[in-house]
Amino acid sequence: MINLNDPTLYIFAGLPGSGKTTIARLLARHLGAAYIRIDTIEQALRDLCSINVQGEGYRLAYRVVADILSVGVSVVADSCNPIELTRREWERVALDAGTRYVNIEIVCSDAREHRRRVESRSPTVPGLRLPTWTEVESREYHDWTAERVVLDTSHKSEAECLNELLSKLASDTAAG
Repeated sequence: MINLNDPTLYIFAGLPGSGKTTIARLLARHLGAAYIRIDTIEQALRDLCSINVQGEGYRLAYRVVADILSVGVSVVADSCNPIELTRREWERVALDAGTRYVNIEIVCSDAREHRRRVESRSPTVPGLRLPTWTEVESREYHDWTAERVVLDTSHKSEAECLNELLSKLASDTAAG
């Protein structure tokens, strides 16, 4: 069982429009945890450094998160986290800091609802170009090989999603 008061890295993953950012923010607020969003970091690198961002946003986030965990503060890391490599790197950050981690995959199992979300949302990071539905459908997204908590946001309110996630976290034994 995870003690929600112990410093933990909550590693979010999921396709754009799945509800990942909404749920990650709610969890961070509920826990009083730090919140790190890869979209914000990557857009800042584009805006401030005029670079074509590849993996720099993740690598910068790993360092910032390691510092936060090292002072005993939990972190909610919000990113698509679509490939095996980044998933293992997030876990390594927690392990190196001597803290626990929980992989959380957010999905929207109803394709029509997912598409509606993708096509109707507005960016919350200034300057960020949101992906189209076609880009979301064709995005590289590896199958999972590690334990994770899965939350399907389809046809659920934000409050229902948070409550379900908290319930799963309270009973989860898959944290590293």
